[in-house]
Amino acid sequence: MILVVAGVAGSGKTTVGQHLARRLRWTFADGDSFHPAANIAKMRAGLPLADADRKPWLAAITAWMDDIIATGQSAVLACSALKRGYRDELLDGREQAVMVFLMITREQDESRVLTRHGHFFAEPLLASQYAALEPPDPSESRVHPVPTGDQPAGQLAADIIALLGLRPG
Repeated sequence: MILVVAGVAGSGKTTVGQHLARRLRWTFADGDSFHPAANIAKMRAGLPLADADRKPWLAAITAWMDDIIATGQSAVLACSALKRGYRDELLDGREQAVMVFLMITREQDESRVLTRHGHFFAEPLLASQYAALEPPDPSESRVHPVPTGDQPAGQLAADIIALLGLRPG
């Protein structure tokens, strides 16, 4: 199984994903590590990515997912998946994959992103995340919206494990 933890930058997807991977004893991958160098450079320069920029990124992620599935492993992937088309690309044809989408208020998100240090994604790009965001809707049956509130990442991980009926390793 592959559990994709999605959401806007600053929603906690990497931190929650790492908690999930530890508890489940699954492999963890951060979607940021699949970006080509040109994408990282563009974001470091404060320029938002376009759909064309995301194509090689999504291709690298889906190839990794297919490798995990082919070897019968389980993994947690942190990945923004802001648009329905991206979520469809990640999940379609991969019945072993399910997604949780961390829902956060813009105010909470801005506060979190402003306190980040050393990450290539800076506050000026946040507006582009919300401009691109297509929140999940009920017709996306394998995408589960999860409100984050002010819950600690460990509690969110426990809630997600319960929501999906998973067994910690």
